[in-house]
Amino acid sequence: MTVDRAPADVKPVLNRLRRAQGQLNAVIAAVENGGKCRDVVIQLSAVSSALDKAGFQIIATAMEKCLNDPDDTTDPMTVEELEKLFMTLA
Repeated sequence: MTVDRAPADVKPVLNRLRRAQGQLNAVIAAVENGGKCRDVVIQLSAVSSALDKAGFQIIATAMEKCLNDPDDTTDPMTVEELEKLFMTLA
């Protein structure tokens, strides 16, 4: 299954990923410049959360597509495969 490219579905995912990218850049800069441990960990937690949410959104969109169009054969995934993907983020 491919990542859905419908603008309404892609925009929130891209926003989350870009936010995570900015936060990760801030973490890297803080580590390079000797930032406070607490600030680095809090920022790193925000990066992790943003990435998890983006992943969940991608998988949720894939699940919705499977339910709404079970005959789509462009890149078929079984329910078990979707569950496994979902669990990799847990």
